[in-house]
Amino acid sequence: MSYESSPGVLIAGAGPVGLSCALALARQGIAVTLIERGPDVYRAPRAMGYHWSALYGLDDLGVLDDMKTRGFLAHGIDMHVLRTGEVVPFSTDPLVGNVAHPYSITLGQDKLAEILIEHLAKYDHVRTLWQTTVTDVEQDDQRVIVTLDSGRRLAAPWLVAADGAASTIRPRLGLGFEGVTWPHNFIASNVRFDFSQLGYADNNYVIDPVLGAVLAKVTADGIWRVTWSEDAALPEEGVHERIERFLTALLPPGAQYQVADFSRYRMHQRAAPTMRAGRVVLVGDAAHATNPTSGFGLVGGLHDVFVLSEAMGAIVRGELSDEVLDRYSEDRLTAFWTVSSPISTESKRLVFHSDDPDLLEVDLQRLRRIARNPAMLLAFWLQGSRIESPSLVTGRLLSDGRNTVGATSG
Repeated sequence: MSYESSPGVLIAGAGPVGLSCALALARQGIAVTLIERGPDVYRAPRAMGYHWSALYGLDDLGVLDDMKTRGFLAHGIDMHVLRTGEVVPFSTDPLVGNVAHPYSITLGQDKLAEILIEHLAKYDHVRTLWQTTVTDVEQDDQRVIVTLDSGRRLAAPWLVAADGAASTIRPRLGLGFEGVTWPHNFIASNVRFDFSQLGYADNNYVIDPVLGAVLAKVTADGIWRVTWSEDAALPEEGVHERIERFLTALLPPGAQYQVADFSRYRMHQRAAPTMRAGRVVLVGDAAHATNPTSGFGLVGGLHDVFVLSEAMGAIVRGELSDEVLDRYSEDRLTAFWTVSSPISTESKRLVFHSDDPDLLEVDLQRLRRIARNPAMLLAFWLQGSRIESPSLVTGRLLSDGRNTVGATSG
């Protein structure tokens, strides 16, 4: 069958990971065709926090200033223990003077996608096919050919699969998705209510076996995100009522609030056995999916992009052998299984499943020690930077030369 030849790189998925990959390649002069199954940016509540270690790469993409303007800086997270009323503050102050960006940024992933699309509009060599799904993939030594749901076929030297945990491309490559799916769903709800009047900081863990939640300010005009966990066996029917019951129990009697939006989704600790299959490379949730309690889902995908886009540019220009993509797969899967997944799993246990009072007390003693010891608190914030992996071109970490302390400390 015939096909249309496209130069450069095809990218399936126009979420923040796919869009950031497209921008990183476009800035190098590489032609990109984005293929997105949706009609527009995905708007339902999803990721919204960006760990300090990801801000270097976002700055290099030229989008960090826009993110700061449209979002806001977060300088820590408070741990609220509902059983005791105790609040244990985890400030990012120890990062000051040690890293270039001693804070995280809060910004809905849809807003980041909008920023990325605005920047991509500057490049004539980028095109986006909305409402288009990749239904089949084939490849040879020279090209990847994708079949679209319209029957159209496109060919390019490389394909980046950024089409999420429910990827249509990954199974077409014969790749599994190894790991576990939790028997719980996450409910991410955007709520119009000023939680600060109840003593909540901009970012919070609410630790409780019944009312456990990740609670964070989303916008300056009064939208807060309340993310909680429920039994995955519960039906879609009745979710609105369950949200109302949860918020009524969490808030003081008579509190007036409005649920502006919500999304309900499964939680995984899963990854493909490899992130490279010939001329197809996986990034983000298409490659590895973690529960988002620690905010390492989207951030992990962005770190994939920072490493891959630099290497892919060099490969397309003939400056680097594509064999480095095997190293990309090894490094990024190691970062997922040894950093993102265990940290996220432990955070999920602490926030949502603290039903053993003796274990909770052990947890709280540890949190208190960290919170009052600046060196331990610095190590806590630095541990997440181990999600970063070295450049396949220079061998250096993205943060090298930008931090006073080593990026892998802690």
